[in-house]
Amino acid sequence: MKRGRYSTVKKTMSANKSIDMYAVQVFVTVAEEGSMTAAASRLGLTPSAVSQTIRQLEDDFGVMLVNRTRRPFVLTPYGIALKNRGEVLTQEIANLKAQVLEAGKGIKPDLRIGLVDSFAITCGSVFTKRLLSSSSQLLIRTGLSPQQGEALIRRELDLIVTSDPLMDSDSVVRYRLFSEGYFIITPPDYRKRIRTIEDLRELSATMPLVRFNRNSQIGMQIERYLRRIDIRVPNQLEFDNADTLTAMVAAGLGWAVTTPISFLQSEACSRQVLTHMPEQLNMKRSLYILAHRDEYSAFVQEACDVTREIIETVFIPKLESLHRGIEKLVSINADETSE
Repeated sequence: MKRGRYSTVKKTMSANKSIDMYAVQVFVTVAEEGSMTAAASRLGLTPSAVSQTIRQLEDDFGVMLVNRTRRPFVLTPYGIALKNRGEVLTQEIANLKAQVLEAGKGIKPDLRIGLVDSFAITCGSVFTKRLLSSSSQLLIRTGLSPQQGEALIRRELDLIVTSDPLMDSDSVVRYRLFSEGYFIITPPDYRKRIRTIEDLRELSATMPLVRFNRNSQIGMQIERYLRRIDIRVPNQLEFDNADTLTAMVAAGLGWAVTTPISFLQSEACSRQVLTHMPEQLNMKRSLYILAHRDEYSAFVQEACDVTREIIETVFIPKLESLHRGIEKLVSINADETSE
């Protein structure tokens, strides 16, 4: 009987030949994505480069890792074994840099940090200035919480300040910084006070809702809450950032649900709108620091301490200066850890 190309390992693989761990990482990504095209997009490579890397890895092992006759392709038993072990090895290699730097006294790490937009605009400059001396280089990326969370999971970021705790991920540690309650803002000519949910329903029936992007963490939470209290408003106005949202309300285009840090983000327009804090509006969100488990532990703890200090000495006083009483909606979670 004719033997196949990979009928034996010994014929094609030298016992002394090392395995290319980058190729293993590429293979693990392909296995996770279920597609060479999707893996190429995630890795920033061409599909051809990914395919060549997998074929070279198959030559190195002397076995077929992927059954290409199936659509979509499936892993062979060899491929399944490599995926399972390869995931562990690539994770250990990803941790290696952090572990080496943690062990080296006096060595400052290069760090990539993601900040949710509202925190970046209100506290980001003070945060960066305070932590700059504890690192050799800081790369700061801003954006929506879901984007920051995805970048952390893909290991494109080392630490993030976010409203999404990523509770389904066991590979990160999370530290709650503070919680804040939601409140209502209306145009300056809307004179009726919003004290109850019934008042809110009346408002929604007479004026459009100015929404946060429903793909953002804050937007999704607001939508869930409004459905729960049976307020359904057609989607007419939707914005990515709080300053534009508040400007739309100030211009009389509608009303909105917001939070203290988002309101402070739009300080230029916040003095032009009316604020309402219904007692029955029992809705809160939290801001967290998230980082990879067992990596840069000393820096992560310092970042938590610095951020909580900034909240107490910068964020809260700024809220108080608005003279709206919304600082009462903020609760600082000192030394609280949520994993």
